[in-house]
Amino acid sequence: MSHLQSHLKGFIPKPMASHSPSGDHLSQFSRDHCRYRVPLNTDHERVSALFLGPKAENANFLRKYFNIVVDIQAQGRKDYQFDDDQIFITPKIMSSETFCMTQKLIEDKFTELAECLSKQSIPFYSPRYSAHMTMDVSMPAILGYLSTMMYNPNNVAFEASPFTTQLELEVGRQMSEMLGYNINKSESDKPLGWGHIACDGTIANIEAVWASRNLKFYPLSLRDAMAPGAQLEFIADTFEVQTCLGETKLLKDLETWELLNLPIDSVLGIPEKLYAQYGISSQFLDNVMNQYIIQTISKDELEKRWGITQTPQLLVPNTKHYSWPKAAAIAGLGSINAIDVPIDYDARMNTKLLREYLQERLDNKQAVYTVVAVMGTTEEGAVDRIDEILKIRDEFKTKGLSFLVHADAAWGGYFASMTRPGPRGRTDDGSDFVPHVGLRKDTQIQLESMKFADSITIDPHKAGYIPYPAGGLCYRDGRMRYLLTWAAPYLHQDTTGESIGVYGVEGSKPGAAAAAVWLAHEVIGLHEEGYGALLGEASYSCRRFASHWAAMSDDKTDFTVVPLNPLPSELAPDTSEEKVAEQKQFIRDRILFKSNEELVQDKEAMELLNQLGSDLNINAFACNFRYRDGTLNTNIEEANYLNQRIFEKLSVTSTAENPLEIPFYITATTFAQHEYKDCATRFKERLGLDASDPQDLFVLRNVVMSPFSTSGGFIGNLANTFQKVVEEEVEARYQFLRCLSTSDANSSDSMFANVTRANP
Repeated sequence: MSHLQSHLKGFIPKPMASHSPSGDHLSQFSRDHCRYRVPLNTDHERVSALFLGPKAENANFLRKYFNIVVDIQAQGRKDYQFDDDQIFITPKIMSSETFCMTQKLIEDKFTELAECLSKQSIPFYSPRYSAHMTMDVSMPAILGYLSTMMYNPNNVAFEASPFTTQLELEVGRQMSEMLGYNINKSESDKPLGWGHIACDGTIANIEAVWASRNLKFYPLSLRDAMAPGAQLEFIADTFEVQTCLGETKLLKDLETWELLNLPIDSVLGIPEKLYAQYGISSQFLDNVMNQYIIQTISKDELEKRWGITQTPQLLVPNTKHYSWPKAAAIAGLGSINAIDVPIDYDARMNTKLLREYLQERLDNKQAVYTVVAVMGTTEEGAVDRIDEILKIRDEFKTKGLSFLVHADAAWGGYFASMTRPGPRGRTDDGSDFVPHVGLRKDTQIQLESMKFADSITIDPHKAGYIPYPAGGLCYRDGRMRYLLTWAAPYLHQDTTGESIGVYGVEGSKPGAAAAAVWLAHEVIGLHEEGYGALLGEASYSCRRFASHWAAMSDDKTDFTVVPLNPLPSELAPDTSEEKVAEQKQFIRDRILFKSNEELVQDKEAMELLNQLGSDLNINAFACNFRYRDGTLNTNIEEANYLNQRIFEKLSVTSTAENPLEIPFYITATTFAQHEYKDCATRFKERLGLDASDPQDLFVLRNVVMSPFSTSGGFIGNLANTFQKVVEEEVEARYQFLRCLSTSDANSSDSMFANVTRANP
């Protein structure tokens, strides 16, 4: 029996103690961990061995294992042999004209496809690509996916995927532990976490809404099953539960409001209590509850039965992913009940307003399903203050309003690896090719606080460097998953022979995705020396980009570049234009074009670098232009068009363009005024635009995932490429204005957009 087979036999969880500490140890580690560290030379060498490489440097290695994959597949098919088996594709068939012509057709069409992919695909693998959340996937993930794909297991049912189902359960434990959930059955004082693979974060978010809806209505369904004449009437006069106010009452005597606000532990503990007190088995409970649960009779019918006139709601920040209103619609809540909570200047949920929103719902007796914290927004890289949200949850529970907290960490989940000590326990020394920066202290606290959220979305196919599709969802209390079946929560969490497809939204799903994630986790490691080192290098590169966006322009350049995230000097109580200009000059002198070796030796520069940019590896920024007299343009439409032109030059926006001719890839987004509100208004002010104009703002964005961007000062080259494009677009405006009379030019505030539209 191989190590892998032995390890997974019987679905026994493998504690990651050597890789990841307990919660208490983790907290101490996080408190003591420095904000940035100088890595060992071996860190970048290890990272470099994980990928095919920007110039296919590891092609021979990967080619060797492609051949091995086919060899193992061939041997496995030969080994499945019985006495009456025969050769099914005979030499005669293989020598036939039709057979040879068909294989020649495969060869020709494959060659055509491969050549088109090579010429027309976006070069995600290159450090020049800094647009969306995608990069070269890791070689362990490729090999895990490819080798498993050839067996084509379907993880919807155990009998179709006995081995890859085990892998998915193990991956669920690995993700749960990295995110801070308990996976140790012996720690009976903590709920047992559980996770699984979904095709993406959207499906994971839909499942989380589905689970929260079913949880909210389960007590009402149970009360119906205890009504006079119903099957569970015999327990009505004795069955008690604890309310969110800490009171113990008969469930039959609870008001609708109390039933809608039972704590999650009380609801999930009901089957165990019924078994302990009355000997009611899971099967009997399933058979009864199937007639009453929301899965069977619908939310609308339950609300009608119980006189609920104000449907429960879901609270999400304005920076939410588009999947949240979609999830509300699919779950029957209606997207109108996915309530947007405004954000602050830094694009994080405004927790002060969240408290006001919750108080309003408490006053109006309108229940709340879930409050969503986005742990790494996909447009701005902002991490919501989930520690504050969790405090608010506890505060409102004492007032009688109980709800779940979900962490949408589709982007940010793997950054939790940066807070987990590695197995080698070595000390830092020397310099290396690409330094690391750690998480900012507050971001570190937020990621560590996720372990108190009720559920977490995480996407291995984002910061896990795994091929699509590979999303994930983890529950702090694994019993939550039973709410997604047409049955009551089971009494035991024995996963032996479990068909995990019954718990998710999907039907068929590739076992290859689970294998890819498992192999990547095992090779790379879910700790600071594994994924933490990889993401630490990407974070360092992201902040070097941020330093260019922050200091590329001044009051003498024909343009200005303004990051969404202000410089520390802009946030200081005694801020002034002089102090901001001084800090920008410091960045130019001590950061911009310094080598990695020089920079890591400059503690003051590294301290500042670690404060630049967003919480997680995304830079949102925008450009504006100056008139010849040095004054900034104030017209939002003109600034939007300038940024649109820059985006078009640095991305592929039509099939006629050659992806291999774009020298640097960025992407863009729009800050809608009605969604971003104060955040958008302040950003307009900092760009020198008319902040009273309600027009939406077109914003540029670069996402940094490559650990190779900073090697050899490459980011400086890319920043120069960007600056050249900006200068060319601004010059296009000036060329036109020269053709106008002085009076026309002075009265033509909106001429830039008109001219460049006519002369692209």
